Amino acid sequence: MQRLYFDKTTILGVGLIGASFAMALKGRGISGHIAGWGRKEKNLRTALKKGIIDSYELDPCKACEGSDLVVLATPPGAFPALAKKIRPSLKKGAILTDVGSVKGRLAYGLETLMPKGVYFVGSHPIAGGNKSGIEAADPGLFEGALCVVTETGNTNATALRKVVALWKALGSTVIKMPPEEHDRVYGLVSHLPHLLAYALVNTVADVDESLIGFAGPGFRDTTRIAGSPSGLWADIAVENKKNLLRYIDLYTANLKRLKTYLKKEDRGSLEKDFKRAQKLRERMRA
Repeated sequence: MQRLYFDKTTILGVGLIGASFAMALKGRGISGHIAGWGRKEKNLRTALKKGIIDSYELDPCKACEGSDLVVLATPPGAFPALAKKIRPSLKKGAILTDVGSVKGRLAYGLETLMPKGVYFVGSHPIAGGNKSGIEAADPGLFEGALCVVTETGNTNATALRKVVALWKALGSTVIKMPPEEHDRVYGLVSHLPHLLAYALVNTVADVDESLIGFAGPGFRDTTRIAGSPSGLWADIAVENKKNLLRYIDLYTANLKRLKTYLKKEDRGSLEKDFKRAQKLRERMRA
């Protein structure tokens, strides 16, 4: 059996990603005892019954006692308050990481909240989907996935190596980048598309909600992520506001250009624009 990286791990937020992470750790022998915390005891009891976690606490401080690894898997807006609350229970040498989709000021803020001898290293597995909850949890969720690990000028080198090794052990391909670069990249290829998907569905609602019944595979594919948890994505949007506002302006400019072509019935320009997008789309990772 693979040697344990961590004797005890605490998952703060046992939802889709948190539960999948716990299952992956167990399946690969990467951690010993796995404790869980969350706002809903019913969910925690289910996770315990399914063997996803070994114990749970309704007090996050108690859940983190003695843990070598603590994982923030709640909506990112809750990270700062939760980190402040658990500070007294974090043992020296522990690593705090997260699985959030936004980093930026959150990552730098979490670094400053760590007590002496405890280290924060941000991580973002590019995995999951529009479904949430432990019923959708999958121990193989991170296999073959990309995982961004963020580092700053203050990141502890040993903790960074352990977090990178952890994600590689879960089958992910790891890329390191600064928190602000992460938000610039994922604001464009993840956060903006979520906003657009919500807006597209709402546009149908503004015309006639009953028309959603006529939607085919194209509309379903385009708007799949509009089924993602609304509270989570509201947090992400606010945290990455600066990048998103700029990208919304760029997207609006693209729409205005297409609108101009339509008014003029300029088929050639429309086709040229569409082909440009088609070529770039074909370069995406499978």
